[in-house]
Amino acid sequence: MQLGLIGKTLSHSFSKDYFEEKFEKLNLPSHSYSLFELDTIRDFPKLLEKNPELKGLNVTIPYKESIISYLDELSDEAREIGAVNTIKISKEDGKLYLTGYNTDVFGFRNSIKPFLKNTHERALILGTGGASKAIDFVLKNLGIEILFVSRNPVEGQIGYQDINEYVMQYHKLIVNCTPLGTFPNVNEKPNLPYKLLNDSHTLMDLVYNPEKTEFLKLGKLEGATVLNGLSMLQQQADGAWEIFKN
Repeated sequence: MQLGLIGKTLSHSFSKDYFEEKFEKLNLPSHSYSLFELDTIRDFPKLLEKNPELKGLNVTIPYKESIISYLDELSDEAREIGAVNTIKISKEDGKLYLTGYNTDVFGFRNSIKPFLKNTHERALILGTGGASKAIDFVLKNLGIEILFVSRNPVEGQIGYQDINEYVMQYHKLIVNCTPLGTFPNVNEKPNLPYKLLNDSHTLMDLVYNPEKTEFLKLGKLEGATVLNGLSMLQQQADGAWEIFKN
């Protein structure tokens, strides 16, 4: 079984190592996992032509939304969220049939639930890309109110310059869904008033490489509970594997 990951820049990704370790543990020597960097999503059909043995793909930044127009079917969750991170590739009547799923939901829900407190009535989601849609879906289903923060806010969102003491006081959960701080750009971070954080805040960064981003380091300095995206990565990958192998 040939599997892989598509995205724009994949040098930071742990997915290949993660799946190859899984194949080794399960004694599946005929399975492989490749990284496919695409300059544009328009290169996706060419990728499928060049790799006819592909049975499944994971999808990462920035293609979780734009990939949808190339798929034949979506799971109910992926359709509701409007973003896909897993594609199952099968054949029907000799033609490829692509089904999109979103296992980010499974991964994020399992990662964040042990850290949720009664004080987490409202959350800030930093970024409005494909990953943020799964986070929004999970938190709303857990009864948490969401406020999106964007560099280019539209109605119902705020900009980073709008994050003041009031916003920080009433949003005790903050999830970074931007790629800021991802290796090799480890000094980058979301533009927050970090001094307004305290031990009642919980910060989650979907970035997992490096293990501690500047976002998490600065939160930790102010006493916040912090966690990175590694657990979410592992659990969404396990969810994807269940889809691929069935």
